[in-house]
Amino acid sequence: MTNPTPGHAPTLLLVDDEAVFRERLARAFRERGFEVSTAGSHDEALALATKESPELAVVDLRMPGRGGLELVRALHALDASTRIIVLTGYGSIATAVEAVKLGAFNYLPKPADVDDLLLAFSRGPGEPAQVTEDFQPPTLARAEWEHIQRVLADCGGNISEAARRLGLHRRSLQRKLQKYPPAQ
Repeated sequence: MTNPTPGHAPTLLLVDDEAVFRERLARAFRERGFEVSTAGSHDEALALATKESPELAVVDLRMPGRGGLELVRALHALDASTRIIVLTGYGSIATAVEAVKLGAFNYLPKPADVDDLLLAFSRGPGEPAQVTEDFQPPTLARAEWEHIQRVLADCGGNISEAARRLGLHRRSLQRKLQKYPPAQ
């Protein structure tokens, strides 16, 4: 399905709020023979998918308004056969697990190019991007950040409840969430 066959152009829905990134990826997919629709928001993407369900979808996790996880849920409900890749610059283990539970086929961190996405579509569902033999444990800062993300996901995004469970002041948690994730 990831490699176009003669006479059939796979349909792809590309959803990202960054217009330049979205159009660059769309052009690269079109050059490889895909029929690409683009959207910059949850509602725009859902409207396109309702008209014609795509075979493949690439969804950004964080967008203004409703986020990528909600879109994954909605696209999966529309057509469970749509292979969805969640793409994000704010990745964590908790959001990756949540995305796959909601129906995403796979999950990739940004920056990712069309070759990375095609490789992710060709792997099995939820299969990691690469298996490394030299395992490096995460830094303490990264482990803390992932724990915060997991607790926040368990609380349905409710910052006050997550702060209570973590034993932090709500504002302290908000400051931690505004930072980029620490390096692995």
